Parts: sequence; C-alpha cells; structure tokens
Amino acid sequence: MKSHWMQMTETDTFLECRDTPMPEPGPQQLLVRMHAAGLNRGEFVLGHGLHGKPGSWKQIGGEGAGEVVGVGKDVNNFQIGDKVMGRCPGAFSEYGLMEAAEAMPKPDSLSWEEAACLPLTFLVAYDMLVLQGRLKSGEWLLINGVTSGVGVASLQLGKALGAKVIGTSGSAEKLERLKPLGLDIALQTRGADFARDVMAATDQRGADLIVNAVGGTVFAENIRAAAFEARLAIVGYVDGVLHGDLDLEALHAKRLTIFGVSNKLRSKAQRAAAVPRFMADVLPYFSTGKIRPQVDMEFDFADLAKAKACMEAGRHAGKIVLRIPSS
Repeated sequence: MKSHWMQMTETDTFLECRDTPMPEPGPQQLLVRMHAAGLNRGEFVLGHGLHGKPGSWKQIGGEGAGEVVGVGKDVNNFQIGDKVMGRCPGAFSEYGLMEAAEAMPKPDSLSWEEAACLPLTFLVAYDMLVLQGRLKSGEWLLINGVTSGVGVASLQLGKALGAKVIGTSGSAEKLERLKPLGLDIALQTRGADFARDVMAATDQRGADLIVNAVGGTVFAENIRAAAFEARLAIVGYVDGVLHGDLDLEALHAKRLTIFGVSNKLRSKAQRAAAVPRFMADVLPYFSTGKIRPQVDMEFDFADLAKAKACMEAGRHAGKIVLRIPSS
C-alpha cells in the first residue's frame, strides 16, 4: 500500500511516499480502508517531539475516516463494512489501524472529508470546553487563533453549547468567513493587544474560558483578558514561544485555572476514556446538522507536500483534508 512518511530534524521536515506492507489489526483494532485524513499543525511543528528522535522516519497522519475491512479477534462493536472515523496513527495511508475503543461511527450526514477532520479536532475542543473548561451557556469564550482547525471547532462547539465567542486572527478576510458560523466578536490582531477590546465587549467582565492556540506571545494578555474564576486552556504554540509571563497577583485574585490540552503523554486508555461521552454529547450535533465540520481545503493523496505548505503558511480557515482514492 502507499503511505506517507516524514523525517523531522532539528531544523526541517522531509516527506516521502513509500510502498509499505499492509498492517494487521491487533486484538482490539480495526483495519480501515482510508478515504480521507485530516491535517493537524502539531504533527508538522518542529520540537513537538511527536516523531521520535530527530532524523528518524515515521509514518504520519493522526485522524481519518474510512471503511472497516478487518477486525481484531476481541472487537465486538464494529464489523467489516462499517463506516468509521477516529484517531489513526499513520492516517496518510491507503490503509490504517484504529483502536476500536477510539473509533466512532461516521454520521451519514457527513462526507468522508468532513468526517476525517472531526475526531482529533473536536475531541480536543470537547476536552477544552467541556471536560476541563466547564463552559456554560451564556459565558464568554475567547479563542486566540480562531481560524485554525482547533479554533474553528472550538467556535462551533462553543456556539452549540450556548456561549458567546470572541475570536482573534491576523486575517480580516478569514474572520469574515467565520461570521456565518456564529463568531460574535472578531478581533483582527496578531499581537498581544486584545485585552482592552475583550473587556469592552464583555462589559468589563472578561472572558470566562480562553483557548490559547497561539502560544507564549499572548499568554500574559490572556491573563489580563480573563474574568473572575476564568479557565485558560493551552493547546498550541504556533508562535514557537514556549514561555510566558505569569502575573501571580492576577492569578491569585481572579482565582484562575490554567490547564494544558495534549495527547502526547496519554495512554491508549486515557485517550479512549472520553470517546463514549463525546459520542453521546457531541455526535448528535453532527447528525442533525447543527455542526458541520469546516473543510477549507482538500488535496489529493499525492499532494501532501502542497497541503503541508498551505498549513504552514496559515492560508486556511478551518481544516485541510487529504483525499485518499481507492488503489
């Protein structure tokens, strides 16, 4: 089968499409004929440590959708022919392995491309907004980098939960494209200069939940924009800045909660734990059409390098998806 691999060094990344042996499903795994896979910025960011030691090659891709063509001996909740979506290491391949505990039925209302960009991004958004963020209807949600894949998913899920959403981005054009999704306040900025506007928009209350998908450059500004008993989620650092100034007096007085959202160190069991609740709480939004994944760009399987370049250039507002045709 055809499969994309990547080598990450200290300073660069290199892609290679290889002929790779067909994987065999383990006892609790599904073998899936992939139809589409979603790109995620973290898998291409230098220093994230997602690819082992610098210089080593790794099969890449993290999420996708396709048809089950093989099941492990201990799997009893899926069968051959089922249409599924889920986390899938090595998803930029003609065939991939999904843990049955992390796989989800693909809603009939979604295309393969839409389903492929749902699992990682919306599970992360669910972790930030619901499991850890405790977002309530009527609260203010601030999203730094709202036009990113996880930013758009957080916007869509936040609106479905009844929140009022403020989003920042350096692109006025991309912010305008998100207004039909319910973006209440659009702040065009790439800098740490939005707290005053956030306070003004919220009648000096501040944001109740803040999603930082940018990094250290906006961390201190988020503290200034935070409401009393606000929660701050750290989900990415595309700015490459891994440190930020922490105002301990504000942290103390406002009774703030700061938490990270990452799957890097989680076990399979930890990753799978939230899937049943996600299926019960969030999948109905997709089945009924209340949320539809925002696919911004689609690329053919052979054009992964072009898709990666678009992601790194920040040209998208939503998700970039790789189409995987039948061999």
